[in-house]
Amino acid sequence: MTTTTAQTMRPRWVMGMLWALLILLPLVLPFVWRSSLALSMFSQMGYLIIICLSYNILLGQGGMLSFGHAVYSGVGAFMAVHVMNTASQGGWLVPLVLVPLVGGAAGLVCSALLGFAATRKSATVFSMITLGLGELMAAVALMFPQWFGGESGISTNRVYGPAWGGITFGSAIEVYYLIAVYGLLCALAMWALTQTPLGRVLNAVRDNPERVAFIGYNPQRVRHIAFMMAGFFAGVGGALAAIHLEMVTAADSFSMVRSGHYLLFTFLGGAAFFAGPILGAVLMVLTLVWWSEISAAWLLYLGLVFIGMVMYAPGGLVSVLVAGWHWLGALRQWRLCWRWYLLQALATVSAVLGACALVEMAYHWQQQATLGPELGFLGVALHTNLFLHWGGAAVLCLGGGCASIMLQRFANTKACSSL
Repeated sequence: MTTTTAQTMRPRWVMGMLWALLILLPLVLPFVWRSSLALSMFSQMGYLIIICLSYNILLGQGGMLSFGHAVYSGVGAFMAVHVMNTASQGGWLVPLVLVPLVGGAAGLVCSALLGFAATRKSATVFSMITLGLGELMAAVALMFPQWFGGESGISTNRVYGPAWGGITFGSAIEVYYLIAVYGLLCALAMWALTQTPLGRVLNAVRDNPERVAFIGYNPQRVRHIAFMMAGFFAGVGGALAAIHLEMVTAADSFSMVRSGHYLLFTFLGGAAFFAGPILGAVLMVLTLVWWSEISAAWLLYLGLVFIGMVMYAPGGLVSVLVAGWHWLGALRQWRLCWRWYLLQALATVSAVLGACALVEMAYHWQQQATLGPELGFLGVALHTNLFLHWGGAAVLCLGGGCASIMLQRFANTKACSSL
């Protein structure tokens, strides 16, 4: 096989491995982590992957920065809840496996109506319109408590109707596999969209709308179609969230915080890559469910990570992983300089640990002083009333940071190649 053929085939092998991993991983995860908390987190990752991928149709594929994407997942969630309650009360029976499609249809209709106004403009004006539409829907939700449940929201019961081959969807594992199947199908559908002529034209509208208009396409219509598709998949994800939680509230579903989470973690994962929103959704669950419980300063860390990614890795974490893979592929450089890069990694980790220790002690000193001066940090007991612990953390932070910078500069010089 020639080098050219190998380079052509490599992306196909990579995509095949990624899809195989995406198919096999959901089957294996419940058998590795069996706790109810882990199963709940996996279910949340499933429907958030759908919503983040749908948001990336706008941001990554179409270059449309939306601040109101939670509207369409919220509409899908409320529609799913009302359909399940109607079926439970003896009304029109919709099987639970089809409820996500009903939520997707609701998101599609809502995005078709609101998107007609939003997509008439682009760039900053589009973003401001979506921001206004998001606030509008949040206000409308409070004006109609009969449909949106007011501040308390609406609860439901997903166990209704005849069982499907003994499956009643009463257990968490059954709901998890329902979400996993929908997550895989929606991911395949959205990936297929990127390979269609419509997906290519959407990329062209993102890059040069004037040229697209010149060759005969209507950029506004292309953006509107993409907006509707994003709304449909967001509605599917919102309906799956309602099935999983059996409750939905307007304050959470239509809030700017929720839309901000979709934007933030899609960008952190990597909007330029199809796998970026998938990684971003996983990070969202780990941050909001796990990280927020072990550290009171999690928002500070998240903000710093986001700033660092914007400044130094705008392609997201996937771009960092791809760059690291290519760097490891340079075997000659790795064999010559691995000692210095290892030392630099150790120095960087030391600087990060020192900075985190300072932050944790500061938060404990200011906000949790009633619990005493002692706090646990990675298995080590720190005391906010001991100058030695403050000084040690500061030395670790500053010393590790300076050493990392010096080692990086040395590794980039010709002295590294002489080792």
